[in-house]
Formats: sequence, structure tokens, C-alpha cells
Amino acid sequence: MKNILSLFCFCLLVTTSYSQNKYSEKADELYSSYQYVDAIEAYLDIVKNKKADSHVYKQLADSYYNVFNIDEASKWYAKALDKNQDAETYYRYAQVLRSQGNYAAANTQMDEFSKMVPEDPRAKEHLANPNYIPKLADDSKLFDVENTNINDTEQSDFGAVLSTDNVLYFVSSRSNGKKEDNWTNNPYLDIYTTTRSPEGTFTEPEPVNSLNTPYHDGPITLSKDGKTMIFSRDGHSEGVYKRLSKKQIKLSQQGLYSATLVDGKWTNIKALPFNSTEYSVSHPSLSNDGKTLFFASNMPGGLGDTDIWKVSVNNGSYGEPENLGPQVNTAGKEGFPFIADNNILYFSSRGKKGLGGFDIFKVDLSKEEEAVNLGNDVNTKSDDFSFSINALEKVGFFSSNRSGVDNIYMAIPICKYLVVTLVKDATTEELIANADVSILDEKKNIIATQKTEEGKTSFQVICASNYVIHVEKEGYESLSIPVERLDKDQIEVNASLQPIVESSMQEMITDTEVKLNNIYFEFNKSNITYQGASELDKLVAIMNAYPEMEIAIRSHTDTKGSEAYNLKLSERRAQATMQYVISKGINKNRLTAIGLGSTTPKIDCKSNCTDAEDAQNRRSEFLIKK
Repeated sequence: MKNILSLFCFCLLVTTSYSQNKYSEKADELYSSYQYVDAIEAYLDIVKNKKADSHVYKQLADSYYNVFNIDEASKWYAKALDKNQDAETYYRYAQVLRSQGNYAAANTQMDEFSKMVPEDPRAKEHLANPNYIPKLADDSKLFDVENTNINDTEQSDFGAVLSTDNVLYFVSSRSNGKKEDNWTNNPYLDIYTTTRSPEGTFTEPEPVNSLNTPYHDGPITLSKDGKTMIFSRDGHSEGVYKRLSKKQIKLSQQGLYSATLVDGKWTNIKALPFNSTEYSVSHPSLSNDGKTLFFASNMPGGLGDTDIWKVSVNNGSYGEPENLGPQVNTAGKEGFPFIADNNILYFSSRGKKGLGGFDIFKVDLSKEEEAVNLGNDVNTKSDDFSFSINALEKVGFFSSNRSGVDNIYMAIPICKYLVVTLVKDATTEELIANADVSILDEKKNIIATQKTEEGKTSFQVICASNYVIHVEKEGYESLSIPVERLDKDQIEVNASLQPIVESSMQEMITDTEVKLNNIYFEFNKSNITYQGASELDKLVAIMNAYPEMEIAIRSHTDTKGSEAYNLKLSERRAQATMQYVISKGINKNRLTAIGLGSTTPKIDCKSNCTDAEDAQNRRSEFLIKK
């Protein structure tokens, strides 16, 4: 991938002071005069004759670095760093490793660089985010997990559901009541509310007195408009229980009840018709259209301990409960269903393969597919359960006893989308196979590279970044395309590559020069950008097609800086341009290069130049000598 490497800032370094190897004087002179290709040959002779030391390795690495031969540069930097080097060497080695996609090793070199020059802006940027590694979206990670400020440190909190007006309902055993559950010796569960702020914090929880009883109440589900609630309740509260005759025990079951919000108070509480003293019905979740209620129950006809069921709802009337079958249920325990807007059911299971205890799964009920484990972060070796999500607010909630007690956590969905690139011949519109397609982040780090199969590649990325697609194929002009983020799950990038053919070459050749797009340079830099490398590849193709052609390279700076400084900077730029072309196989005798500084600006704006005008003045030109 010849051009993608130049997307990184490979700053040409002129060494003015170094500890010379006594055998390297000639090679060092070539290097100091920017003749990197010849310098490489000279340094390699020293290596071949086994006279090399860390200085030779460093100079050889720098020479390869300056002509964008990254693999060779990496090889020799590794040897050079067997002994301590100056800070810039660690920095350049880091840049080389980054271009190879070895970001962890690059961060190690940047750590060394930052120790040596902590006030350098590049060191400060690294230290601000020292473990930055560009990567594609992780298919296995669906949510980022955050703590909430509503948990009781000693009592259970779970069953969180966020309403459309940012009121969070949940159940908790934090009740100050005197009654305790005889089975658990813990306080009975009550329903609480808290209000979520735009910043994601919550007010002090308050009990919902119109719903709570001396026994278990909750968890709950809400209708879309927030005016109807269906909630679990212990049968003792309604006097619904079975008396065990031989013992003075009243055995009740969990049942489901509906309530209506009137003037801010929940009223009109009614039992659902399929409650029973023989089995439990709990953990309700109402679909967005209000026509289907999902719940957990150990009623007859299930597959295991407790299963997930559903029942149709029609204006307060209920159909016959229906088991969701083996797509969801197992011989183990399933519970805590939550049905999302897109027909995705979230639920907890001990019967499906997980990380330990209860794990949270999701399944698309409109498809015949296996349930998917929500993966690390959400699931742990502990019990993870009671998942819900508010699509409008883009936040989910679940509970876990990973800290030793049931606490409520926020689950922030990770926004992802697929970038599909179609690579075509701009002339024939035929798809191009085996083109190199790279995706870069907003810092121009290569995240990944693929070769096209049938002219197509795809990358899954997160939404919270900007990306560039870069495409290369031998015989074509390379192309970089910013990815325009749209509110879609998939974005298509059409890359039409222009063939480098004789007819297009003729359009670039005039009587006096080869007309390329300007080879722009960044301020105060002499490294060639990816745009410059792409243009220079056109020059290489032209000179290969016309083997008698000779070119004089003229390099210019902007008007900033002194004339003397600008002349030296333009000379480095001219030499960098020429060395790049030579490194691609063009005979050095066919090229000359000179720097003209700021003496002949393209736009004569003097000291009042805009950034855009300065950029146009930083350029190289290619005059035809023969």
C-alpha cells in the first residue's frame, strides 16, 4: 500500500549533530544532503560488511522513513533502539509502528518519547490519551455500563423502567416497614420513583404510596403514554392465597395487576384474569402498541422452572397465555422479559450458555434466530438481570449483584453502523477486485485494511467518530473519500478510480511542464501528505511511459518566516519530492530539484495571506527539461 503510508506525519529530519560511525562518513554526507536513496545503499554496505552500530541503524531507519518504506524503517529502528536514542527516534519509530497497525507497540514508544520531552505538544497529546488504539467496533460489545446514584448499599434495587417523561420506576427492599418476608428474612419489595436529569443523575427515590402494600409490590411495566401500569404483587395483599391445612401457613403467589394514572395517582387496580394460587405470574413487559403483554411464569405447559410467556391485550381484555418456546425458554429458569420497540426481546436466563448465574440475552422475535448474550460488561459471573431500554433517551437499565447486593446500572447503547465501499473503474464502471481499501479515523490513523472481493468491502464502526475511506489499486489514481455520517445502519461509499492511461497522461503534459494538482505541504513541514503522494505517483507513471523525459522540480513555501529559513525549508521539500520519485524506481539522473523559498508565490498576498492562500503557496512544480 504505497500511498496510505503517507497519511501519517513523516517529517523529514535533517541530522546536524550525531555520533558518527567511523565507517559512515560518506553515507552520513549523503543523508545530510537529503540523498536518502543513495544513503540507504551506503548504509547497507556498512551493514553487509558488519561495521554497523546503533548510529548506522538509526540513520538507515531514518532514510527509509523519509522515503516511506515503512517495513524497512521499522526493522532498522528496532535495531537502533537496542541502545538509547534521541527523543525524535522514539517518536518516528512510534509513527512507523502505527502505520503498520501495531498501535500497542507504538504507544510504548510514545511513552518513552513523552518521558524525554514531556512539554512537547505531541507528548502532551499522547499523555492525554495514552492508550488510544484505533479499532473497528467490537461486535461482542453492545453497551457501555455506568453506575447510578440511586442504589442502596445494603438492600436490593432492580426492575428499573424509564418512562417517556424521564421518571424511573424501580423496586427496592429499602422499605422502613416492620414486615419481613418469612422466606428471605428481608424487607418486602416496594415500588419507588426517581426523576432522571438531562445529565443522567437521579433525584432522591420516593415510594409510590398509592401502589405499595405491606407485602411484595413490583416490578412494573408502563404503556407508551405512561397512563397504564401493569405490575407484580404478592397475593397476600389481595387475600389471594392457598392455606396449607397441616401448617398455619398462607401460601400466596405473585400475580399481575393493572392500574390507571389519574391526577398523578395510581388507581383502579385490577387483577389480571390468568393469576392463580397454583403458580406465579410476574415480571411484566407491555409492547409499545399495548397489544401484547410478556411475563414470566411457572404455569403448566412450560419448558422448565419459569418461562417467558405472552398474551394478547385488547381494550383491557386478555387472550390465552402462549409460551415463547425454545427460541427463548430452556429447562432452566428464564425471567425478566422486556420487549423493545423493534420486536427485540431482552430477558434473563440461567438455562442458556452464559458467563455465570443469570445472564441477559436478546432475541429478534420476528426472526428464527438464536438468542444473543449481551456479552462482557453487562454480563458477569454474578447474576445480571432485569434489563430495560428507553430508545428515545438512548439509555438502558439492568441490575446485577456483582458488588454483593442487587444494584441498578445504566447501559448506554454503543451506536454502530456499517461502511460498505464499492470500488469501480471510473471509465468502464466495472467492479475492481483486489483493491486495497483502508478506513482511517479522524486522526488519520489506519484502523483496518481489506482487499475488495467482487469490488466490495465493509467495516463496522462506532458513530462517535469521523472516518475516511482510502482506496488504492496499481494502475489507478488513489482516492480518499470522507464518510458522510447519516442516520442509517449502513452507509455506502462509491469509489470510482481513474485509470492512469496514456490518454489521461497526455492531458497532464504541456510543452513546458507536467500539470499535477499542487503538491501541498503543511505549515513548517517538509513531509509529503497523502494528497502529495497520490499526485507524485502520477508523475512516476508518466516518467515510466516517457523514459526520455527529464523533470526539474521547483518547491515553494508560504510567506511566513524569514527568507533564509524559507529557502532552506523549500530545499528540503524539493529534495523530499525528488527522493520520493527516485524511490519509486525513476533514475535520479532524470531529476533535478531546487527550492525557491517564498520568492515566487502563487498568490502574492505578502504578510496578509489567509490560511488557504498560504496552503496554495506551499507547493511543488514540475518543469519539463527534456
